[in-house]
Amino acid sequence: MIIQNAPTDPLSDVLTGAGFNAACSVRLTAGGDWALRFRPIALKFNAVLHGGCWLTPEGEAATRLDAGDCFIVSGRPFVLSSAPGVPAVDAAAAFADSPFSATYGVGEDVALLGGSVAFAEADAGYLLDLLPSSLVIRTEADGAAPMGWLLDQLDREWREDRPGARAACDDLLRLMFVHALRAHLATADAGALGWLAGLNDPPVAAALRAIHAEPARVWRLSELAAQAGLSRTAFAERFRARVGRPPVEYAATWRMRVAARRLRESRRTVSAVAQELGFLSDSAFGAAFRRVHGVSPGRYSTVARRAAP
Repeated sequence: MIIQNAPTDPLSDVLTGAGFNAACSVRLTAGGDWALRFRPIALKFNAVLHGGCWLTPEGEAATRLDAGDCFIVSGRPFVLSSAPGVPAVDAAAAFADSPFSATYGVGEDVALLGGSVAFAEADAGYLLDLLPSSLVIRTEADGAAPMGWLLDQLDREWREDRPGARAACDDLLRLMFVHALRAHLATADAGALGWLAGLNDPPVAAALRAIHAEPARVWRLSELAAQAGLSRTAFAERFRARVGRPPVEYAATWRMRVAARRLRESRRTVSAVAQELGFLSDSAFGAAFRRVHGVSPGRYSTVARRAAP
């Protein structure tokens, strides 16, 4: 067997660096005239198993959800209901008997399954700031094709409750969330995607992969333009238009995000991380780190280790 290194993937790098985690936590079955108000403290990701209902995030218009559709709501109250305008009760009442499963109303017109998506690290903002407060991914959307199979598997694992089911459900929910992000990338306007828009542009994506593959390298504009197959001027304009910042600045910022991750996740000294990332002195590393993170690498490392479980 020949094992090859996986290609560099900027989105996976960002998800890993942000401590991306998903936990499948609830199933809801409802029927008749009903409405439940949820007050999440984290990003919620849910999918409609069968039937349909309406999603109304606080301050937004109601959106119809049908079987196979998924939705993401980022830390704000929302209502699920049989129809817009139905008076809502607190969802805690429906889940009073069990925090994991609830049946509400009359009949089983709709069933939903989902949970929470958490990001453990400060780098989460690098991704979450680019997501709308609420997002619906239609089952027929580009990039959403695997959702049906994943949703079936998620439902089966939840219902059968076999050994390892909770871990399997969490992993399936993680996969569904990644596919939801891909569908969002495929359908959203470039202006709403920030740096993610660069992943849809082949020349810019090539440069992003190069930066993420060699974070210790001090990239020059000409080198990144060569990766993209464009002239320096054309590349610089295109990269900035897609990503929102100059390519060399993006590379320098990503270098410091990698530095922060290494300081958080290991017992490496500041000097060791500085050397790994190609700095000739601790002072130069400290100045670069402070520009991105607002504190010295030594202080950052101390606080991160105190916070670690």
